[in-house]
Amino acid sequence: MAQSLFQLGGNAGSSLGPILAALIIVPYGQTKLAWFSLTALLAMLVLGWVGTWQKKHTAAIKKKIVAAPVEFTQTLSRNRVVFSLGILLILIFSKHVYLASMTSYFTFYLIDKFHVSVQSSQMYLFVFLFSVAAGTFIGGPIGDRFGRKYVIWGSILGVAPFTLLLPYANLFWTGVLIVLIGVILSSAFSAILVYAQELIPGKIGLIAGLFFGFAFGIAGIGSAVLGEVADHTSINFVFKICSFLPLIGLLTAFLPNLENSKNKN
Repeated sequence: MAQSLFQLGGNAGSSLGPILAALIIVPYGQTKLAWFSLTALLAMLVLGWVGTWQKKHTAAIKKKIVAAPVEFTQTLSRNRVVFSLGILLILIFSKHVYLASMTSYFTFYLIDKFHVSVQSSQMYLFVFLFSVAAGTFIGGPIGDRFGRKYVIWGSILGVAPFTLLLPYANLFWTGVLIVLIGVILSSAFSAILVYAQELIPGKIGLIAGLFFGFAFGIAGIGSAVLGEVADHTSINFVFKICSFLPLIGLLTAFLPNLENSKNKN
């Protein structure tokens, strides 16, 4: 739940980009982007205040962390841990490359296939990104209640039928499918991250840095590669290729059930 809340702000904020572009940038021009710098200035002030608050309360926070009981002791072998982390990184690859295809090229896909306006395509992108934010929030409490592995199963592999249908859907069903895809696919990341942190207890910063860094990096590389493929083929072909990425979720079957290990302890 905490990890989902942490990611919610960023995802919800990102979802506002397309709708602001549709309502402000498209009708009034790119020069209006300058006004958004005020939002960035406000964010800097808030972060400055948070940093000052954290500095004053560091000692109390550390004391609470030290006093907290250890809930999970690692019982898996080193090779099993490394193997499991590798699977999780592959799952992150499938998730974020697909998300990159949507965030970078979905508007072009809509314009090319359905001949919608730029404003309409931005509104559809907003719907998708808002669904991603909603799914990010929903995935956390579900993972806490039923287990992280089940959320990973349901998210990455469960979204496959909808991604496979998307390239062949009409405009109405495209709108429906992107909501389902956004909610289901995005529910996995917080579960994957917490699962990885349970694989290596006490290395929260290391795991967070590895997975966030890999997610952003692979998304950037994937976006560039998909753009190159689109230039040589078509944007519709790119979406047909990406529709198979969630099938990589079958690798979840090889992950150990950490909840059972925890109960044994």
